[in-house]
This record gives sequence, structure tokens and C-alpha cells, in this order.
Amino acid sequence: MSALDMASFPVLQDWDVEPDAAAVPSARRLIVDVARFWKVPLPEDALADVAVCASELLANAMEHTKARSKVTVRWTGERLRVEVADTNLEPPDPEAAQDCVTGGRGLAVVAGLAHAWGWYPAGAGKVVWFEVAADHMTAVDDRHPVLERTTQAQVVSRSGTSS
Repeated sequence: MSALDMASFPVLQDWDVEPDAAAVPSARRLIVDVARFWKVPLPEDALADVAVCASELLANAMEHTKARSKVTVRWTGERLRVEVADTNLEPPDPEAAQDCVTGGRGLAVVAGLAHAWGWYPAGAGKVVWFEVAADHMTAVDDRHPVLERTTQAQVVSRSGTSS
């Protein structure tokens, strides 16, 4: 790899996000803008999925910590990876949502839209991450059942009935 190639490869971007719901839309837009600036080969629907997943992770960090979180965006050459670091030591639990609660299904959405997601402990907290691959279209059909189940669960919990 030449020095010119190394200089043009996207360098990871990171920034702090204040613990305010109003900060989520601008952080989400910045993540997508970074991917576009890097000319990451993701179609618009994949970038929309990145925005949704980022919103979910940021909202979770704010809800569970009420503290500043840190966003890191990197391009691996094959996947766009977004990480949200927070100060909560508790691991994320995608199964935590109860049928009678309208929230708590964000991680199921992330699991349905992203190619991969996970978490790891970091300092006095954790980092939750997701990745969307350049071949995003190969997984589009896989995401519909997850999104449909999540939507149905929210409708059921709001109506107070169960099936």
C-alpha cells in the first residue's frame, strides 16, 4: 500500500454526544454524513438503517446513563462500524423488553437491520457497536421478519392485548 493510499483511507472519527434527546438527530446525521464523505459504498436504504441503528444505541446510552456518550465511526474496507461508549456497566439485553412495555425493543431493531452487533466492557462502562456491510442488499430480506415482529410487539403492548 502506498503512502497516498494510506492517506486517503478513512481515519476513524469520534466525538462526544451530550445526554440530551435533542443531540440524537444531529449525531445520527453526522454519522451518515461521515459515511457519505468517505464514499462508503452503501446504498441509501443502508444509510437509513445506519441512522436508525445509531439512534437506538444513542437513545439507550442516554436513557441508561443520563451522561455523555462517545460515538466512534470507522470504515473497515468492508463494513461501516458505529460504536457508542457509555458509563453503564450493565450489558445490553435485547430480551429485556416486556410484552406490556412499549419501549425496549431497540436492540431487536439493531439486530434486524445490522449485519452484526455486540458489546464489550470498556473502562468504567461499555461500548455497544453495530456494523453494516457494503453488500447490505444481501441481508435485506432477512430484516423484514425481525422488524415485523418488533412492530407487532409494540402494537400488542399499546393495545393491552396479547396473542
